[in-house]
Amino acid sequence: QVQLVESGGGLVQPGGSLRLSCVASGSIFRINVMGWYRQAPGKERELVAGITSGGSTNYADSVKGRFTISRDNAKNTVYLQMNSLKPEDTAVYYCNFVQTYFTFWGQGTQVTVSS
Repeated sequence: QVQLVESGGGLVQPGGSLRLSCVASGSIFRINVMGWYRQAPGKERELVAGITSGGSTNYADSVKGRFTISRDNAKNTVYLQMNSLKPEDTAVYYCNFVQTYFTFWGQGTQVTVSS
């Protein structure tokens, strides 16, 4: 089992920045993928960004150039730096952890972009 604890969400004005963090604990293997998904009201959950334990990254087109995902393997922590935030980025952001055949989710953290 793997437990995920997210932090860093909140209310920010358009054009502002936020940094999300997610700490993983439990039975963690060396090879895994961590990422962030988001779900806005009335919409399906979508991938925002992912990063492998080797450091390879991928991003949704809607966040490329604005968001940066990174990780600290020693701390089992993944970060999402979100810059130039837009109202359409408003959603609950979920941390995601995948290793072998198993997927784990965090409880979610609310990000609201509004003036």
